[in-house]
Amino acid sequence: MENRKKLLTAGFLTLIAAGIGFAVRAGLLDIWSKQYGFTMTELGQITGGGLLGFGLVILFAGLLVDFVGYKTLLVIAMACHLISAIMLFSATPVFNAAGKDAVYNILFWSAFIFAVGNGICEAVINPLTAAIYPEQKTHYLNILHAGWPAGLVLGGLIVFLKGSVGWELLLATYLIPVAMYGFISVKEAFPQTDAQQGTISYGGMFANLIGPFFVILLLAHACVGYVELGTDSWINKITGGILNSAFLGTTLFIYTSLLMTGLRFFAGPIVHKISSLGLLLISACIGACGLYLISIGDSVPFMFFAATVYALGKTFLWPTMLGVVGERFPQSATVAMALMGFIGMTSAGLLGGPGIGYKQDYFASQYIQENAPETFERVKAPNENKFLVFPAITGIDGAKAGMLADNGESITSDVEIAGDRIGEEEFAGLRAQMEWWQANKEYASVDAEPVAEATLHGSRMAIRVTALVPATMAVLYLILLFGFKAPKQVDTEEAEEIAQTGPAEY
Repeated sequence: MENRKKLLTAGFLTLIAAGIGFAVRAGLLDIWSKQYGFTMTELGQITGGGLLGFGLVILFAGLLVDFVGYKTLLVIAMACHLISAIMLFSATPVFNAAGKDAVYNILFWSAFIFAVGNGICEAVINPLTAAIYPEQKTHYLNILHAGWPAGLVLGGLIVFLKGSVGWELLLATYLIPVAMYGFISVKEAFPQTDAQQGTISYGGMFANLIGPFFVILLLAHACVGYVELGTDSWINKITGGILNSAFLGTTLFIYTSLLMTGLRFFAGPIVHKISSLGLLLISACIGACGLYLISIGDSVPFMFFAATVYALGKTFLWPTMLGVVGERFPQSATVAMALMGFIGMTSAGLLGGPGIGYKQDYFASQYIQENAPETFERVKAPNENKFLVFPAITGIDGAKAGMLADNGESITSDVEIAGDRIGEEEFAGLRAQMEWWQANKEYASVDAEPVAEATLHGSRMAIRVTALVPATMAVLYLILLFGFKAPKQVDTEEAEEIAQTGPAEY
């Protein structure tokens, strides 16, 4: 198509918008923890809820692409992004009026609706790019997905303004690329899918995918979602905690995202030399090493080295997985990529974000109960958190930890700003935090250090355990490399026959 560069640009902008929203939200976790009193598990559920919505919608929208078309879905995505931004501005008034649980719901559903928009975009732009660049699918899918780390870079830079600009405004900056991709989507013509052209039936697209190769790809992509997006939900906060500097944590995040942005433009030549699956195997091994190195880092130079290794490992994973699908199942791209996006994002939402948050709470609370049980009784959260079948745990209350860290300066300042209105219902949450501080500030000098140590220990251990995920991916890629050496191409007539009579042995 003559306008394929414009369509690629629109797709690139959707990922910039998603990256900005993701990065800014990740950079605001410490503010939300202190301001609203969330535990690490609750913060993980907020970020994970967004990723879960992303995955569910990728599947639903991906199944609709062949019926609705690319253009209509991108316009719907633009509306979702707008609604999510509007919701953000009610968070603090809702907290003041109704407390922590209510603001949790606002932030969760705002993230979910934002992710709905992202999911619709992802369902559209991957098969669209494969369709308009059939000669170099993996290469251009990597270029397309350079928009994601580019958005992370912009979001990381925006996070530097927190404290001087309201967090709601910072998070809403993703609307700028939303307006840009929306303009292109409305103006430009889009191609038809293979199903819309009548070259393959809907049943034929599904029939192409039946077999162990695609099942293993799905399992591997679940791991990709966990290790890349789940970890990225936390990496800013965790590295900032290890280095005892939120500024350095954000700087590392920007650095790794810049590295990813540049590298994704060079996927084509690499794949040409070692194959897509070879690139995935090497990336998984490097990613596992990078996560382990981050977990043991204790200096700025070493952490930059560890973050570089981690970035090299995760750079090519997501888009190259989509490239493998496009190469193996070209006529099933809309359905296959929707299923891949669904499994990856659902894994990140249900397992990655909440799981890493749970691991932090688990190891931190275990550490502080063993080393400072009296402190734990004072700083523990009022509620338990659960993750899948793992035991319920009581984490450290983020607001209490924040008050200990700054010796009550922020809460005292907030109460002073509220002034005579502090007794009103809308300041109930703030008042409860101040009451805790007044009752426990005499223990601050005793409690501050064990809380900080426990939090750091929890972060390190959570990242170290997460390194097992890319190690598992490496095993799966080895199976694909040695078990399925040659791509199996199913032509249209064979696919139609399979759809009617059932699959033969793979």
